[in-house]
Amino acid sequence: MSTIAIFNPKGGVGKTMLSVNLAWAAATLSKRRVLLWDLDAQGASTFILGGKGKRHDAAGAVIYRDVEPEVLIQHTNVPRIDLLPADASIRSLDAIFSEIDKENRLKKLIAGFAQQYDLIILDCPPGLGSTADQVARAADLILAPIIPSTLARRSFHALREFLDRHHKGGPPVYPVFNMVDRRRKEHRETTDADPGCPAIPMAATVEQMGIRQLPLGAYAPRSPTARAVEKLWHTLEKLKHDGKKVL
Repeated sequence: MSTIAIFNPKGGVGKTMLSVNLAWAAATLSKRRVLLWDLDAQGASTFILGGKGKRHDAAGAVIYRDVEPEVLIQHTNVPRIDLLPADASIRSLDAIFSEIDKENRLKKLIAGFAQQYDLIILDCPPGLGSTADQVARAADLILAPIIPSTLARRSFHALREFLDRHHKGGPPVYPVFNMVDRRRKEHRETTDADPGCPAIPMAATVEQMGIRQLPLGAYAPRSPTARAVEKLWHTLEKLKHDGKKVL
């Protein structure tokens, strides 16, 4: 089992879009058994995948270990993708992790899924607090979506500095340009200057994910965005770190 954290300290960079569609690619193209764990209290991944909370405080109770994760896990409309939904009880997730004072709580919770799933995808909230520390200890790979803009790139550098300072020897960080609009000069110049970095284009079809409550690949598999995510997934499958495969 492998764990990918979709993470960037900045909000609004398309973490949920990437989380949901990467889960679709892994489950559909590679037949992986995927659990998408929504750690963002806004619950966008939960909404898109049709998750319905049985309790309003259950997501936080899982972190406290008052509720077993299996009680919350839901099947989705996409074969081989399950969902561990978010709710408002994790709106102060940093405070929860600080309160329990267990450095590897998230890692240990994830380890409990080893028999049921091949891949865990974490849709992470923004910020560089206790949650970021937990994610850095638990993930095999941090996938960092970046909008090709000055502020988004600064947030990525802040993430690298945070990991270098506090988690040396931690998981590799793989950047990906996201929500790319080549009509914009800054987007074109930024992506052209780094052709080796994967680029996921923005498209009107992406905005329909919330309306349809489906991954993009389920209703527009031939769209440039869906194909770019597929290419990204196949790249990640081959990715190596220190000579070893990451996933």
